[in-house]
Amino acid sequence: MIVLPPAEGEHPTPALIRRLACFVYEGILLFGVVMAAGLVYSLATNQRSAHQGQFGLQVFLFFVFGLYFVWFWSRTGQTLAMQTWQIRLVQRDGQPVSVARALGRYLVCWIWFLPWLAIAHIAGLQGNGQVFGLLMLGVVLWAVLSRLHPDRQFWHDALCGTRLIAWRSKPKD
Repeated sequence: MIVLPPAEGEHPTPALIRRLACFVYEGILLFGVVMAAGLVYSLATNQRSAHQGQFGLQVFLFFVFGLYFVWFWSRTGQTLAMQTWQIRLVQRDGQPVSVARALGRYLVCWIWFLPWLAIAHIAGLQGNGQVFGLLMLGVVLWAVLSRLHPDRQFWHDALCGTRLIAWRSKPKD
């Protein structure tokens, strides 16, 4: 485990547009994670059709995503996308995030998607475009709600005792 010093001084909350750009970039990077994990799952289960074992694949991906986020957040406070956008996850007091807190944040972060997926299911939305549109509406609404937080943090961070800060790592000598 890499031990980082606490975030010293005043580290501002990154602008909402920067955090959303990081969110989109994270999605692009996770596409590769999904492809690799899907290949491993299909080989391990001898999957011959995309319709075979869909639920098992979803559960597997849930755990793979959890491993990805918890490992990066508890190790360095930054996923690959967060490193690019110079954003770091820390505890409210600026200390590095523990594995338990990172796991809790991962689970709570599903609030970005689960309510909207439930609405899509209840409404009987079938088309990928309709579901995607509803998900994007939910993401934008959840992101805009951060404007109501005193420090402009996302509400799941407030709940988990974490915060996102602008973070530029020191250059190596």
